[in-house]
Amino acid sequence: MTDEWHGWRDAAETALYGDGGFYRSPEGPAGHFRTSVHASPLFARAVARLLVRTARELGTGSVDLVDLGAGRGELLTGVLAALAAVGTDGLAVRAYAVELAARPAGLDPRIEWCAEPPKGTYGLLFANEWLDNVPTDVAETDADGVDRYVLVRAPDGTERLGEPVTGADAEWLRRWWPSAGPGTRAEIGRPRDEAWARAVSTLSGGLAVAVDYAHVREARPPFGTLTGFRSGREVRPVPDGSCDLTSHVALDACAAAVTAVDGTAPPELLTQREALHHLGITGERPPLSLASTDPAGYVRALASASEAAELTARNGLGDFAWLLQRKPRLPSAEPSPTPAEPSLTTAERSPSGD
Repeated sequence: MTDEWHGWRDAAETALYGDGGFYRSPEGPAGHFRTSVHASPLFARAVARLLVRTARELGTGSVDLVDLGAGRGELLTGVLAALAAVGTDGLAVRAYAVELAARPAGLDPRIEWCAEPPKGTYGLLFANEWLDNVPTDVAETDADGVDRYVLVRAPDGTERLGEPVTGADAEWLRRWWPSAGPGTRAEIGRPRDEAWARAVSTLSGGLAVAVDYAHVREARPPFGTLTGFRSGREVRPVPDGSCDLTSHVALDACAAAVTAVDGTAPPELLTQREALHHLGITGERPPLSLASTDPAGYVRALASASEAAELTARNGLGDFAWLLQRKPRLPSAEPSPTPAEPSLTTAERSPSGD
């Protein structure tokens, strides 16, 4: 990309997923920031329990697990390891990692590496910190009250206002993020709505879950949330390929984009704290009496409680939002996954969340 001015969506897609982009780097997301997947194996155990529950709801002994934005396969590796501990009753699991980067060396051979979510899967589709890396345009309201696209210069992140927002983007802003006045900003989440709807459409039956930083219409941040991350630190967002570029997700808009799909149940929106509590991850400390009867077990239980507390902490990981959308079991036999056609854009199929 040259020194020309670009909208944030185009600039971010090139910076993140283009040749030499941030997510092409060999270290992967874990080299720059720590998600719930990296914080504790308890997160993978919770997803394993959710997978087993989904299979039981579907009444099937063979189930698919699709990880959107799989990073380097950390979540799927953890789930496969945790399945024995959560009790699978002989459940057969087909695991699919959807990721732009090349398959890591030494990855569990049970995990199929895909550039697109396979069509016709039957089970659990899970997107942890995926949607926040689907690039969006940014709008700012000028002094006359007109919403305009924010343009950015890739090498240094300098911004200026461009043309007025029109068409489908303007409709999205009116419905989901109306202006709070001159100088206020919004991330136009329409590409995320479309990406999520397309991803959920590949699921023939089961449960689709998106986990992310999020906000809802009644509490949109007046100046947006676009930021950068590099080496574990928040940095100024510059679309030069040197840092992650992320913004919180309007998950209520994503949910509405999917509810129009035939056969999809009304959405559920929970905090991670609530979702993990439902899955047995509570952070409850072991009884002190265990220290005298089983000192080693007490230490292990205390460490596990500490990890669970981090995953469910208020003002921390526990405040992440979980969007759950169910597709009922098909009356016919379970479908077999088929390779996906190249229908999603690079940014939609590949943001690395794990």
